[in-house]
Amino acid sequence: MIKPPEINVNLTNHFLIAMPAMVDPNFSRTLTFICEHSDQGALGVIVNRPLDMSLDTLFERVDLKLESERFQDMPVYFGGPVQTDRGFVLHRPAGSWNSTLAIGETLALTSSRDILEAFGHEGEPQQVLVTLGYAGWSAGQLEHELAQNAWLTVPAEHAIMFDLPPEERLPAAMQLLGIDFANLSEVAGHA
Repeated sequence: MIKPPEINVNLTNHFLIAMPAMVDPNFSRTLTFICEHSDQGALGVIVNRPLDMSLDTLFERVDLKLESERFQDMPVYFGGPVQTDRGFVLHRPAGSWNSTLAIGETLALTSSRDILEAFGHEGEPQQVLVTLGYAGWSAGQLEHELAQNAWLTVPAEHAIMFDLPPEERLPAAMQLLGIDFANLSEVAGHA
């Protein structure tokens, strides 16, 4: 068996753009933000697949009050196929919460209830994207998928996740590469 080439790159704080030929329905036409990438594997959240659920509904289900009106109609997102019964909050500023993964100096992913209580009552942190579930890759799995041309990668621009509507996020990330998603070939490496 021929071993794929080693891809030694840290994709933390990058977008993964699913190639058009992506057959896994969990990732077809997705934009995934990578929160952590190391030799142990990778963790990210899909940022362009809203569920048919608002934050107001989610707060009711977990028996919390959402007092901040600006968050009430915000959608909850399908973050990936792992732990879909658990919430994850991608947010700016990073702050200090019980269970937080810092992503650089200004961004973090938090999975503890205290962040929900804070933005439910005080409206902080200012920018949030709430998902159910996350995307995970075991050691070497993401590198193998990259070698198979399953993904395009580009350094993330946080404004794409927080300032654009979900349907505009994938095309905006493609524009960072100078590519129009509609013109992307289904088979990489062929003209």
